[in-house]
Amino acid sequence: MSNNITRWNPFREMAAMQNAMDRLFEDAWRGNWSGFNGGFTGFDNPALDIHETDTAYNVAVPLPGINPDDINVRMQNGTLTISGELPQPKVEDNTKVVVQERFYGKFSRSVSLPEHVDADKVEATYENGVLNLSLPKLPEAQPKQIAVKINGSKQLPSNSK
Repeated sequence: MSNNITRWNPFREMAAMQNAMDRLFEDAWRGNWSGFNGGFTGFDNPALDIHETDTAYNVAVPLPGINPDDINVRMQNGTLTISGELPQPKVEDNTKVVVQERFYGKFSRSVSLPEHVDADKVEATYENGVLNLSLPKLPEAQPKQIAVKINGSKQLPSNSK
């Protein structure tokens, strides 16, 4: 008969419980759990990338499997909103679902942009399941090169040739 004594460490168990709670709250915050309709609703707040240049913001949103006609893009008061709905995958009769992890349902994502965007010139394209937006900045929001004068005469900017 072997006597194995295991030292109980309450702090280790508390840390494990904290990690489990953190994961629970992160999943709830992101919407990564089944909704009341039984569907997986983790797609309700899609990820996006925003890159800034001197003249525009470029936004990329992966929206695989969505008909481009079902994507709504809206700019209002400096807030960009992308919304739509991905239909639930069809299951044929006499078929048993073993695993169903693909996302479906309504989604919406809003972000505030730090500088003014020329809403009349926004362009949206959808290619290979990715929505790409080009949001040009208004001219007054774009950087300007200031010429330095020497003794009252105009000097060319240092970066022009």
